[in-house]
This record gives sequence, structure tokens and C-alpha cells, in this order.
Amino acid sequence: MGKLRLVIEPVKSRPYRSVVRAERARETRSAVLDAARRVFSEQGYAAATVAAIATEAGVAVDTIYATVGPKPVLFRLLLETAISGADEAIPAEERDYVRRMKAEPRAWEKLQIYAAAIVAISERMGPLHLVLRDAAAQVPELAQIRDDIATRRAANMRLLAKDLIDTGDLRPGLTIDEIADVIWTMNSAEFHHLLVRERGWSPAAFERWLADCWCRLFLAAPDTSHQS
Repeated sequence: MGKLRLVIEPVKSRPYRSVVRAERARETRSAVLDAARRVFSEQGYAAATVAAIATEAGVAVDTIYATVGPKPVLFRLLLETAISGADEAIPAEERDYVRRMKAEPRAWEKLQIYAAAIVAISERMGPLHLVLRDAAAQVPELAQIRDDIATRRAANMRLLAKDLIDTGDLRPGLTIDEIADVIWTMNSAEFHHLLVRERGWSPAAFERWLADCWCRLFLAAPDTSHQS
């Protein structure tokens, strides 16, 4: 009489379960970020609590700490995702608009792309910028976040300035520092807020004006910004 052989089939559901868990984690994280954005924008930084964000998101407080982290980390992630335009912080060189700018040979084309990107970023950053502006003086962590982002932005503007100079399209005598500092000032959330939120410009009007202003300031032949 032959021996009975027990054959155990490999478990095939594990990869599926892993995908489901990853998707649920992504959805939870997205819900937390959306809720945090609303709570911070409505209540300000000091009044917004992790408990209030958890309630708004429909999750436990511990879930927020496990998914993102404490309140300063959560707020910084909101800023970084607003800048990146994605669910994760994306380095500047990996962002789509930066890649498109680098691929363009002419300075005015780079500036047109960048003006559009700045408007999109500023629209996402608007409410968070107000929270950061009002709270940075009282919350050292936010002051540090503001300074870190401003310093990083200044370094990125030096890279952009060099890229613009390398096209050969700019007026002679302009330095990297001068170009970088001017763009750094004009691409700030504060600048956008003053003209769009306080003076009532439309985002489209601000984008057109910003690109045109940069072209007039920097290009040797500003009228090339209107050529195809």
C-alpha cells in the first residue's frame, strides 16, 4: 500500500493582500493630509490639535503619529507636498516642470514654464502660507521650517539663474546672484498673496504678468517672449 503524499499548495493571496494593505495605507495617509490641511487652514497652527485632525480624518490619534508624525512634521509635509504637487515631497530636479524647463533651449520658454508652475504652487500653498506666516514668530519649529524652505529655494534659484545665463539670451552684466534674488522674491507665496488674494488679480493674469516681467527684466530682447 503506497504512502499518502500531502501536497501543500503555496499561498497565492499574500501579494494581493500586500497590495490591498499598501493601498489602504495610502488612502489613510491621504485622508490625514487632507484633514490636516483643512484643520490648519481653518483653526491656525496653535489651535489645531492632532486630536482634531484625527477626528476630521476619521482615524485614531495614534494612526497620525504612525502614518506621518507629530504636528510640526505633519505641517512640514503639507508644505512640501504643496510645493511638489504630489502626495510626497519631490526634490526640485525631479519635478515635471523643472525637467521641462531644462529641456527648453530658450530663456523666455523656461520663464513661461516657471511662471505657470509658480502660480500652481502658490494656489496650493495659499492657506498654508497664512498659517506659517502667522505662527512662525511664536513657534520655533515653524520658523525653522520657513527658513529651511527659503534657503533651499534660494539655492535652487541660483541653479535656475545659471541655466538662464547659459542660454545666451540674457542682458549682459546680470549676475547669478542678482537674477536669483529677484526671482526668489517674486516667486514667493507672499508675493502671490499680495497681488492675487489682496489685490484681486486672477491667477491667469498673475501668471502672464510674472512671465512678462521676468522677460523684460532679464532678456536682451524681451519681445522674443511672444514669438513661437
